[in-house]
Amino acid sequence: MPALSDEASRRPAAAVFTVGECGEAELLRRILARVPAARAGVLGAGDDAAVLAAGDGRVVITTDLMIEGPDFRLAWSSARDLARKACASNLADVAAMGAAPTAITVALALPGETAVSWVEELAEGFAEALREMAPDCGVIGGDLSTSGQLVIAITAFGDLGGGEPVPRSGAAAGDVLALSGPAGRSGAGLSLLYALARDARGEALAEGIAALRSRGDAVAAVVDWHLAPTIDASLGLAAREAGATAMMDVSDGLLLDATRLARASGVRLEIDTSVLGSDIEAVDAALRAAMPELDETQRRARAVELVVVGGEDHGLLAAFPAWATLPDGFRAIGRVHPAADGAASAVRVDGEPRDARGWDPYAWDFSASDSSTGSAS
Repeated sequence: MPALSDEASRRPAAAVFTVGECGEAELLRRILARVPAARAGVLGAGDDAAVLAAGDGRVVITTDLMIEGPDFRLAWSSARDLARKACASNLADVAAMGAAPTAITVALALPGETAVSWVEELAEGFAEALREMAPDCGVIGGDLSTSGQLVIAITAFGDLGGGEPVPRSGAAAGDVLALSGPAGRSGAGLSLLYALARDARGEALAEGIAALRSRGDAVAAVVDWHLAPTIDASLGLAAREAGATAMMDVSDGLLLDATRLARASGVRLEIDTSVLGSDIEAVDAALRAAMPELDETQRRARAVELVVVGGEDHGLLAAFPAWATLPDGFRAIGRVHPAADGAASAVRVDGEPRDARGWDPYAWDFSASDSSTGSAS
């Protein structure tokens, strides 16, 4: 689906101070005044490069792009929402290696007519998100550029603290499969936003989103989780210390990411949706309030599918030895089994083999008017 019209968000009235009028040096000063410095920073922003202390000599690094259109819509998301989404997706990747996030860099490509106040709100959103998700992590640098399309690029760094990284490839038969965070919330929120976007644009869309949230806490919860997810970045380190053998961030959907973990480890995974009941109920309640035209059977089936394939919840999927005590924040959702010779599927859900399905930016049909999986928020 092409990006919705966001002229009201991006092209403010002439009286509004824009980034084109502000200039790079002043805009950078305003941003740095609002974001926390990295505690691990030996030399922070201001020179040609920053210097980051590297704990035991190894550094965990990940990077992620958010591009207006396929990854977010200004008509749907506030600047604070985008900051939270960018932080959650990157901090979760660091946590998935069993590391503690220490610093991020932020690169922005901004249309010249973007309001400076919007960029200041984005910076404040980064500060809030880092305080909540990874209090020891701060901003150590970045870059500013101009573009006809808004782009947010984050690079995140993490410290293993002397421990070993937890790869995707270490799961073994007999391990318990566990998940942190919710499943299906973000996918459900996206599904409802897509349904709304079929019929509304511009101010009508903004009013529609407000009306959608007003349908009850269940609807607001899934919409808000999609637009502005949150994570506890300390859970990755907790999982490593509890003996996790394999781990990854669930960004592209539980089924697709479980398939990746299974294939990397050379095993087969069994997922039991009966232990995902609270997630199914949360999604079902949102669908019931927002889409009363669905009958109970249709709605329940859709809720289960969203929990299994919906992306961008940013929980952690991990395998633990059977003897391990799962850390707080994780719940068992299945088991690890030996790979079956010749089996086409690496994952079974409720005993049934399932093909890998989830968010793939290169396979996504952006002209689709509705979806139960994926990104493009």
